[in-house]
Amino acid sequence: MNPLRTLCSTAAPVLQNAIDTDVIFPARFLLLMDRDGLGKHAFADWRGTDFPLDTAPWKGSEILVVGENFGTGSSREQAVWCLADLGIRCVIGRSFGEIFFSNCFKSGVLPIRLAEGEITQVEAVAQAGKKIEIDVATQEIRLPDGVTLSFDLDAHRKRMLLEGLDDIGLVLEDHAAEITQFEKNRPNWLNLTRDRFDALTGR
Repeated sequence: MNPLRTLCSTAAPVLQNAIDTDVIFPARFLLLMDRDGLGKHAFADWRGTDFPLDTAPWKGSEILVVGENFGTGSSREQAVWCLADLGIRCVIGRSFGEIFFSNCFKSGVLPIRLAEGEITQVEAVAQAGKKIEIDVATQEIRLPDGVTLSFDLDAHRKRMLLEGLDDIGLVLEDHAAEITQFEKNRPNWLNLTRDRFDALTGR
């Protein structure tokens, strides 16, 4: 994944409440397992000339501002994959489906929960088509009028975003020495080449 350190972008407002994963990524596309190209199916039933992600000034936005309970419903990872493929790196809202929230970090997308008084300020900026700045290191959202909002982010997930690591990448980086030692010491029969396989099976 690409690291996410800072972001400056318009924020597309999709403010309906309780948008579930079937709206974000309709079930009829679930057989498409390759992440590349899934962005064209994001919000497939809503896309058109009046949908923010398809119109100026929000087309190409890297930030999505959403309503309450965004990403509820099924656990499909494609709901995040399609947003990431579309170029979305941050989703800001009041609340999220818990599985969707967790899946975001696995694909390098930062989900931010804000309280009522804060999210209304962000919504106003988004609807006006102005840019928002996000700094992951300082955990701050900077609005164009000079207002700065803080957001919560645990240290583990913060590191994943800043370094561009998914769960596997994190394990490989943190346990490289142990993995190397295990590979070095594992029994020889586990190193099963084609020649050894043929010898063992009499082929």
